[in-house]
Amino acid sequence: MSLVSTDPIADMLARIRNALAVNKYEVYLPHSNAKEAVAKILAETDFISGVDVDTTDNKKTLRLTLAQDGQNARITEIVRLSRPGRRAYAKAKEIPVVKRGRGIVIVSTSKGIMSGQDAKKNQIGGELICKVY
Repeated sequence: MSLVSTDPIADMLARIRNALAVNKYEVYLPHSNAKEAVAKILAETDFISGVDVDTTDNKKTLRLTLAQDGQNARITEIVRLSRPGRRAYAKAKEIPVVKRGRGIVIVSTSKGIMSGQDAKKNQIGGELICKVY
């Protein structure tokens, strides 16, 4: 069995969805800089509680804390927007608003991965990675 995915971001989002479905509080997944950047945006916007990078045997693992014990998860829906077979791009003015501003869009720009609100503020468009509510 191979741990390599053709779409690592989609794999990360699927693991988060699966953990939420069975009321898990933590998710462990292989590390990449893109996944870490997406996870940090989720943590900054309070959709997840924490992001940690664990190193064992020269392998990095990303640990996402979805919620603290006894609390409900704050993610209701997490959807991949751009796929390897069909990329989705948007100009700064065309970045969508999710659930009238209660959700976020994560965008990969020339200045790095950031939330849609930050991309609009900096007037930078890019590839729409996912939307979270």
